[in-house]
Amino acid sequence: MLLLVDIGNTNITMGIARGGELQRTRRAATRRAQTADELELLLGGLLGLDGVGLDDIAAIVVASVVPSVSAALAAVAHRHDIGVLEATVGTLPIAVRVDRPAEVGPDRLVNALAAARLHGAPAIVVDFGTATTFDVIAPDGAYIGGAIAPGLELGLEALAARTARLPRVELRAPDRAIGRDTASAMQSGTIFGYQALVAGLLARLRAELADTTGVEPGAIRTILTGGLSSAPWAAGIDGVDAIDPDLTLRGLLLFHAATTGGETDDAGMAAG
Repeated sequence: MLLLVDIGNTNITMGIARGGELQRTRRAATRRAQTADELELLLGGLLGLDGVGLDDIAAIVVASVVPSVSAALAAVAHRHDIGVLEATVGTLPIAVRVDRPAEVGPDRLVNALAAARLHGAPAIVVDFGTATTFDVIAPDGAYIGGAIAPGLELGLEALAARTARLPRVELRAPDRAIGRDTASAMQSGTIFGYQALVAGLLARLRAELADTTGVEPGAIRTILTGGLSSAPWAAGIDGVDAIDPDLTLRGLLLFHAATTGGETDDAGMAAG
């Protein structure tokens, strides 16, 4: 049994894999100052929801952008004599053709690996997290760069925090773009505006990828992932081929299989 862990700036997402197949997934808030004891309690509690304990785990596969939490996880694994396989630019089986490979977040590379393997290349992955990242995969499966925009929830929080009279609003699409009150006006600007941002960047990235590789724009797969990818408004973004909220965890499972010579159920892992 494997424990797959994606440590992001906002959330820790984890999943259990048995027999090469991702099963239950759980999510908790990331706390940068979390001690190993606190993280052990968190992991044990989340695993317990599925009738599993840390002593049932054979290995942990992790992608992290928060070094302090990575260190705490390593300490927890050591206590329970669990091996840890960490996704980095040096360990992942993917070519990285950018100017500074070490600066690319491991989760972005894991997403690229999963997209190419499960959905096909060339491809573009849009990950709705604290930031919204756009990751571009060449026809040969190499990671070749992308774009980063402020996350939707981050923008809403900043708007509410930096203004005196604008409230926090529910993340849902209003019935019309012309808002008739403050809440619906904010929902229009947030949801419709973000849909336009994502669709516009996707169109530009797709055109550049097609121009540089000689492929047809229509042959470029586009996959949405991340916590907000399952929201109803995400399905309204133009040019999306698949929505796979657990793409990063699936990528970690593929990474483990490639590293250890294990097997995965690729057909069962694909989503969308």
